[in-house]
Amino acid sequence: MSTEIANQHWDIFCEVVDNYGDIGVTWRLAKQLVKEYQIDINLWVDDLNSFSHILPGLKPDQATQTFDRVTIHQWNVPLDINFVPGAVLIEAFACELPEQVKSQLIAQQQSPDDTPPLWLNLEYLSAEDWVEGCHGLPSMQASGIKKYFYFPGFTPKTGGLICENELLEQRTAWQSDPANKLALFSQLGLSGIDVQDKVISVFSYETLALPALCQQWQESTQKIHALLPKGRSLNSLTHLLPCSVEALTPGQQIVINNLTLHILPMTDQPSFDRLLWSCDFNIVRGEDSFLRAQWAAKPFIWHIYPQEDDYHLVKLEAFISLYCDNLAPEIAKYWTELNLAFNQEQQSAVNLHWQNLDSVNLPLLQHAQKWPIFALNDADLATRLVQFVKNS
Repeated sequence: MSTEIANQHWDIFCEVVDNYGDIGVTWRLAKQLVKEYQIDINLWVDDLNSFSHILPGLKPDQATQTFDRVTIHQWNVPLDINFVPGAVLIEAFACELPEQVKSQLIAQQQSPDDTPPLWLNLEYLSAEDWVEGCHGLPSMQASGIKKYFYFPGFTPKTGGLICENELLEQRTAWQSDPANKLALFSQLGLSGIDVQDKVISVFSYETLALPALCQQWQESTQKIHALLPKGRSLNSLTHLLPCSVEALTPGQQIVINNLTLHILPMTDQPSFDRLLWSCDFNIVRGEDSFLRAQWAAKPFIWHIYPQEDDYHLVKLEAFISLYCDNLAPEIAKYWTELNLAFNQEQQSAVNLHWQNLDSVNLPLLQHAQKWPIFALNDADLATRLVQFVKNS
C-alpha cells in the first residue's frame, strides 16, 4: 500500500434503508479501510438511531463521535460542520451527495490549484452478468465532474465482496470447538440448546413461507431451535406467540412440540457473525446478512428484498446459478427449489423442498465450506477499491 493512500481521508455517505442493511455494509467497509489500509474515514449517516442497534454505544443525539477509529457524523441537511472533502467521496447505494458538497466539488473543478475528489457510487451487490460491463464506468455529471460506478460482485471483473483479511481464519477457529457456540448461546440468554440439536437463525422479511417451515420443524424427529430477533420475521409468526411481538423479551422461549423459538437480543456485527457461524442453517435477508451467511460456510436461504415486477427473482436466480455451478445436480435442484419457494411464499412447496434438502445436508455443508474461497476470487472489495482509487 502506498503512503499516498494511507495519508488520505475519505468520506462515505449512507442513507439508512430497511434499518440495518445499507448501514451494515458501509460500517463494515469503513472499519476495514481504517484497520487494513490506515485511511481516515468520515462516515456520514442520516439515521443514527437505527445505526445504534448494530453499534452499541453510539449516541443517536451526538452529532460527531468515533468508534473503531472511524469518525461518524450525523448527516443533516445542511451539514452542521464546515465540510472539507476528502480524496474520495463515496455515495453508498445510490444516495445523493448533499448539494453543498456538490457545490464544493464544482468550485474545486474550476480552480486551477485544486484537484476534485474521486467521486464513487457504491452500488448494491448483484450476481447478474451485466455488472461486469458497468463496473468502474464513469458518468459525466452536469457539473463536468465524473462520477464512477463501483459494483461489488462475485467475479474478477467486478468490485469484489466485503471480507476482512482475518475473517475466514477466525471463523474456522471458532467452528473447530463446539464449546464456542454453546458459550455464545449462553451469553445471548438462550438456554436448553444441546450440541446435537439443530439450530437455525432466522432473519427474514415477513413471509408466509416461515409459518410453513415452523410447522415442518414442529414435527421433526430432531430438536430444532429457531433463533429470531424481534422484528420482521416474528411478524409472520404471531399465531405461535403468547403475546405481541413488542411484548416479547430477549431470551424468551416458545416451545411447540420439537421446535423451540428463541427471542434474540440485538447484537453488534462481530456477535452477529459468530451467531451465523454457530448455527446449522441460516435464513438471511438483504445484502449484509446475505454475504455474512456465505462467509459462515453453512447452508442458508436468501430472502431477497422484494422488487416491482418480481425483478428480485432475476437477481436471486443469477446468484443461484453461480452458487450451484459446482454442486451435484440433485443437490443444486433441491437448494434452488427451496430458495425460490421461500421467496415466492409457496407454503406446501417450501415444506417439501426443506425435506429434500435436509436429506443431502452433508454434501451441501461441504459445498458451503468451499464457496467463500471461490467467491472471493483472490481479492476482497476493500482491496479492489483501494487499487481502483490508486489507478484512477
